[in-house]
Amino acid sequence: MYSIRKKLSIILVASSIIAILLTSLFVNLSINNTFNKYLADNQTKRDIRIVEYFQEVYKRDGKWSKNSGSEMMHEAYMSNYCLTLLDNSKKQVWGMNPNDINEKAHLTKLNSENSGVYSSKYHEIKSGKNIVGYVVIGQYSSVLLSNDDINFKTSVNESIAISVIVTLLITILISLYISKQFSIPIKAVSDMSVDLSKGNFNSRSNSTSNITEIESLLTSINTLGEKLEQQDVIRKRLVSDISHEIRTPLNILQNNLEAMIDGLFPITIERLISLNDEVIRFGKLLNNLNTLKKFESEQIPLICEYIDVKEVIYSVCEDFSSLLKGKNIMLNYSVNNKVNYIILGDKDKLKQVFINLISNAVKFNRNDGYIDVTISKSNSKIMVNIKENGIGIKKEDLPFIFERLYRGDKSRHEIEGNGIGLTVVKNILLIHSASIEVKSEIGEGSEFIVKFKNVENT
Repeated sequence: MYSIRKKLSIILVASSIIAILLTSLFVNLSINNTFNKYLADNQTKRDIRIVEYFQEVYKRDGKWSKNSGSEMMHEAYMSNYCLTLLDNSKKQVWGMNPNDINEKAHLTKLNSENSGVYSSKYHEIKSGKNIVGYVVIGQYSSVLLSNDDINFKTSVNESIAISVIVTLLITILISLYISKQFSIPIKAVSDMSVDLSKGNFNSRSNSTSNITEIESLLTSINTLGEKLEQQDVIRKRLVSDISHEIRTPLNILQNNLEAMIDGLFPITIERLISLNDEVIRFGKLLNNLNTLKKFESEQIPLICEYIDVKEVIYSVCEDFSSLLKGKNIMLNYSVNNKVNYIILGDKDKLKQVFINLISNAVKFNRNDGYIDVTISKSNSKIMVNIKENGIGIKKEDLPFIFERLYRGDKSRHEIEGNGIGLTVVKNILLIHSASIEVKSEIGEGSEFIVKFKNVENT
């Protein structure tokens, strides 16, 4: 097993070495081919120049002799090629010995397959349109190198080799740096995921990256850690709240029954009624938990029909009229009666949603407060806003108010309830493909926004 940094470094370095070696090979081949072509072109120009020289010699002398162009021998000897002058009948006028240049120690051949093989070419010498002779140019290689040519080619190869070595070193350093930039944040994510799997939900990563995907991964794993930590807090609080909700009525029943058994309390109708109320309260808690379980497992059957939201809400508001008068709470109902707010859903289940929302608006409101209920409509959505000016919800509690048995701060605990209503509301809306949002400020009240799909445009 390799670490991601080591694996990434190996891949980058290996890829870079292969790329550099292939590039240097192609560059070397390209330079050699270009250089060989350059030498071949020079050699062709040399041959043309020699022919033109002998043409001038014949034009000057009018015939061939053993001295015709003999001064070219020295140049040919120094340049490692042989010259032979023939007349128009191909009889030798004069010629050089190929063995003389073969023995020269500085002779170098580019083509190893032609090493030691002497080759020659015949070139016509013309005077006007007539062929007056031939010059034979022979050499031991198709292309010859001078000392300057050899030095140039050697320096080019050395430069390529040095460039390869320097480039490899720079590439290795860059590869190590890049692998470090990738591996450090990814390793941080890996370490954090291990911590989270071990239950250390407060683990966080402080690593950053300028790579969008890796930065998104770091943000996501930190967000996951925060949510797991929050869920762990909620889970512990849930156990505590359930224990408290169950223990309270049981303790009251036990203490009162023990007192009656011991004769400390007389057995009266009033006391038995009080104990029965505790049994009923305990039963309601269990029924609420069972209802929530059914909603979460989607075991509640829906009787769907086309309904007008304003009629459902108006019915619910009428049911709360006496309670609102008792607390002197003003209910403002804003809706356009000429518009139909048609949705598809279970009327009884949706009525339960608005009963819970308005009940909370009353419960957590203040005397002489107000509740604003507004229904609006767009092309794709029907929105119901329920706003009150009660005690409000703390900012840190807002993300969790739809969690089961979550009841926020202590001031909300003082009000009767078991923290299940909003969870049921959210689950009913989910199975209706609807959504709910909440806005709230401490001391200024809360606003719940329910959004339904407008079926008139489907």
